[in-house]
Amino acid sequence: MTGFLGAGYPWVSALHIISVMTWMTGMLYLPQLFAYHCRAEPGSVQSETFKVMERRLLGIIINPTMLLSWFFGLMLAAHLDAWSETWFHGKLALLAVMQVTHVAFARWRRHFAEDGHRRRERFYRRAHDIPGLAMIGIVLLVVVKPF
Repeated sequence: MTGFLGAGYPWVSALHIISVMTWMTGMLYLPQLFAYHCRAEPGSVQSETFKVMERRLLGIIINPTMLLSWFFGLMLAAHLDAWSETWFHGKLALLAVMQVTHVAFARWRRHFAEDGHRRRERFYRRAHDIPGLAMIGIVLLVVVKPF
């Protein structure tokens, strides 16, 4: 490899893939928890259990792996000098969608923690589609590099 990572490139690439997979797993699961949480009576044991699950999922898994994904991803982008590539700009746009979704999920978790959610179960089930579709787009852009 000719970039600054040298022989470390495969390791950074593997760590990036692992962190992205873990981040995406959490991003796909959290809105499902929200949907189930909608069915629970506020203040019930079930509702309190969902609050703990949502807080831990976001704080222990989603947030740290999002940071690691960005860290390793930026290292790879610098190594490959992808900044001027059109496909990379598309990937960054989809990553912006992922970040906005991440922030929305964190806000919704706070609403549930305060028993203040205002949306129906179906809304959260549809929100589940956003990170999934963004992930599909990102993988296609990175692997196929259509432009």
